Amino acid sequence: MEQVADKEMIKNAVGGEDEYDALAVPPNIELCDHKLTPLIVAALKEIFDPEIPVNIYELGLIYKVDVNKDGDVYVEMTLTSPACPVVQEMPQWVQGAIFPIEGVRDVEVDIVWDPTWDPSMMAETAKLQLNMFT
Repeated sequence: MEQVADKEMIKNAVGGEDEYDALAVPPNIELCDHKLTPLIVAALKEIFDPEIPVNIYELGLIYKVDVNKDGDVYVEMTLTSPACPVVQEMPQWVQGAIFPIEGVRDVEVDIVWDPTWDPSMMAETAKLQLNMFT
């Protein structure tokens, strides 16, 4: 898939940063209410799927982010396909993005296949970037 719009183009189209941020949340993600959560989300937005030029958060690959009182982070995620060429590396990429955040003690990443990922799990911004209107 080829990216047809970037973040700046979408922000201009939808009216600014606040509107972009609202559209950048995938519909089915479960986020905990912890002070580290926004920092973790920002870190996840820096990881891009190697085959689809969209970050893994907006692509809808992150199903759950949980942080306990000790700073242990649990991430449940999937990939677009079990045949994804980075199935072994992706958990390490996620851990590597989250570990440097001050206050994080440990990071556990689980890859799950249920529910199966499909394009309806993408944030609206991801759909706009890929010119997909579902």
